[in-house]
Amino acid sequence: MNYEIREMLPQDESRVMEIFQQGIDSGIATFDTELPNVEVWNTSFINDCRWVLEDETNTVIGWCALKPVSKRECFRGVAEVSIYFDKNFTGKGLGSLLLKKLIVDSENHGFWTLQSNIFPENEASIKFHLKNGFRNVGIREKVGQLHGKWMDLVMLERRSSNIL
Repeated sequence: MNYEIREMLPQDESRVMEIFQQGIDSGIATFDTELPNVEVWNTSFINDCRWVLEDETNTVIGWCALKPVSKRECFRGVAEVSIYFDKNFTGKGLGSLLLKKLIVDSENHGFWTLQSNIFPENEASIKFHLKNGFRNVGIREKVGQLHGKWMDLVMLERRSSNIL
């Protein structure tokens, strides 16, 4: 099967939100419990470095984007990675294609650190990030509640050797 990575476009919004809903429904991908409206979603993410992966039928099967970790100028090159795949396409090695594109693009846009905060229960995502050059920098214990249960987060980061 052939796949294509391309910039995320406004017409991708409904499919991106469908895939994000699958992440919400999984219970181990996000603290979000309800799908935000598209305007809220768009303002949460940086306008650059938004990519989708399409299959040969031109259906979006995965997406990635960056969120700023802070509005402070000193952190302008640090962002949090969001990467989500349609549940029918996970475990096929496709995430690495998309994440590698995001890493290159983020460095071209001046980002020196990418972070991911992942629930410990999401072992596949942790392994995926470690395989793609992220390192475990610690656990944030009981950082927030999801459905009334305190949740920990494994904090992973990738530092750019091109910029630092």
